[in-house]
Amino acid sequence: MVVRFGLIGCGYISNKHLLALASCNGAQLTAVSDLNDGRMEEAKKYYQTILGEEYPIKFFKNYKKMLEDDQIDAVIIASFSGLHFQMARAAILATKHVVLEKPMALSIKEANELIHQAQKQKKQLMICHQLRFMPIMQRIKKNIDDGKLGRLFLGACSIRINRSPAYYSSASWRGKWESDGGMLINQGIHVIDLLQWFLGDVETVYGETLQQLSPLKETEDVAVGVINFRNQAKGIVEANIVTQPNNMGYSLSIFGEKGTICIEGPSLNNISRWFIDGEEVNKDELNDLINDKNEEIYMYENFIEAVNSDNKYVLVDGKEGKKALELIFALYQSAIKSEVVNCPLEIFSTSDMNRKEGN
Repeated sequence: MVVRFGLIGCGYISNKHLLALASCNGAQLTAVSDLNDGRMEEAKKYYQTILGEEYPIKFFKNYKKMLEDDQIDAVIIASFSGLHFQMARAAILATKHVVLEKPMALSIKEANELIHQAQKQKKQLMICHQLRFMPIMQRIKKNIDDGKLGRLFLGACSIRINRSPAYYSSASWRGKWESDGGMLINQGIHVIDLLQWFLGDVETVYGETLQQLSPLKETEDVAVGVINFRNQAKGIVEANIVTQPNNMGYSLSIFGEKGTICIEGPSLNNISRWFIDGEEVNKDELNDLINDKNEEIYMYENFIEAVNSDNKYVLVDGKEGKKALELIFALYQSAIKSEVVNCPLEIFSTSDMNRKEGN
């Protein structure tokens, strides 16, 4: 069955979703919603140009009206972070399946509510941690699960990018704890998600943050964290948006008793080390895996399969999507309290960061 999609939010990030939809045989864009008519028209033309076909696509300025349309099976939510929860909850209650951009919510309570409602309504909730669908990341995960790296000792991730004051002043919601959520949540969450996916459940987190960039912005510019995983492995998070004069990129390293894997680059597109004891490196195969940039398509294929089958599930459902969010929340809470924080967290909201001294 073809899954008919409605898109909420036609800004820059929506193009990735539209490209993936147009590349999936089992998907069809039926409607778009945005407060700006021009953005809706641009989204429609972009999708139809890629598809090579023109057909009617409905426009809704009010997303709630779109949710009343019974010709829509699933909704993509690509609005800014502060609206994710209320839009996703409304869509699930309107009996729509949901593809939700990260972060899924800005509080533990909201994340739990989305998980609960998706289960109650028996609807698929996919959180967009698309890097898990990169073939190179799938290979790393399989190697870990198969025990090829042996006992894991350490995982480290780095986010070294630049976000200028002009970036934050370009939209009133940016850089605000209650509407945006923070640098780690918006720029760092994908790599942090991979770190915890590879190393497993988190036991404790200690973190510190620094805000220096602009008095017009509340959220952090620098964050560091030390993680203890339940399997006794350690983790390090090091992130900043003050890298001059522009982005350096990202890195992710896994160190085990039988191997070391390190990937880095502007889009995690360079293997700096791939060593597994007793296994010869097939460089051509690894290059093919890391050069496959169709992770968004694979994510949607997984979602469509789950919608159309009673025994298939999305790789990153609400419970999985919450894990990276909770790790970041624990780091933030540690920064507020200046103490180690135990996981899982029972309560936290990004608005709590306004209590941090200096904010």
